[in-house]
Amino acid sequence: MANTLKLEIVTPDRKVLSEEVEYVGAPGIMGEFGVLANHVPFLSALGIGNLFYKQNGKAYYVFVSGGFAEISNNQVTILAEVAEMATEIDEDRAQKAKGRAEERSAKAKAKVDAARNQAALRRAISRISCKSSGKSAGTC
Repeated sequence: MANTLKLEIVTPDRKVLSEEVEYVGAPGIMGEFGVLANHVPFLSALGIGNLFYKQNGKAYYVFVSGGFAEISNNQVTILAEVAEMATEIDEDRAQKAKGRAEERSAKAKAKVDAARNQAALRRAISRISCKSSGKSAGTC
């Protein structure tokens, strides 16, 4: 494919994805970034959110939480602490996690607890958003 790049997403447990794609958008800790073919090399820490990629004109979504993205030589390598394809996300479980995080946030007294609860809430909301974005077999 002309104007494509290789996207690889791996976690400590497994290889989540290895595909030729046209575009990658990812949640960096300083904001989202996008990558097309022939992008300048760089390294970024990942935040919590939804990575998406385009393949054959369709958008696919992957929830990621933490890790790093390396871009070089028409390859995007995502080394994530957690990565789940939209089709793998259990929406009911994510909704329950969101509810628990919201309850804990309302009761949190210490700043450490509040920060942990905010991260849990962001993960749950991002999973729900990713699942909703990728309803039909991970595509929009």
